[in-house]
Amino acid sequence: MLDWLGWVATAVFASSYFFKQQVALRRIQAGAALLWVAYGAMIHAPPVVVANLVVASMAIWSTVFRRGEV
Repeated sequence: MLDWLGWVATAVFASSYFFKQQVALRRIQAGAALLWVAYGAMIHAPPVVVANLVVASMAIWSTVFRRGEV
């Protein structure tokens, strides 16, 4: 199951590049990063968890606070 989660996270992240709308791309990337956080937690890899928490936070932040819109 652990490998499965990693592969799903990879597929979700890769699929984000098929979205043309920036908001959709960032939301998919945030979701993928959260899957990676779960994967990193399961394999006890703090760098994976922290790096993907940063990515998910930035993706969510940039979706909520887009340029010119607050």
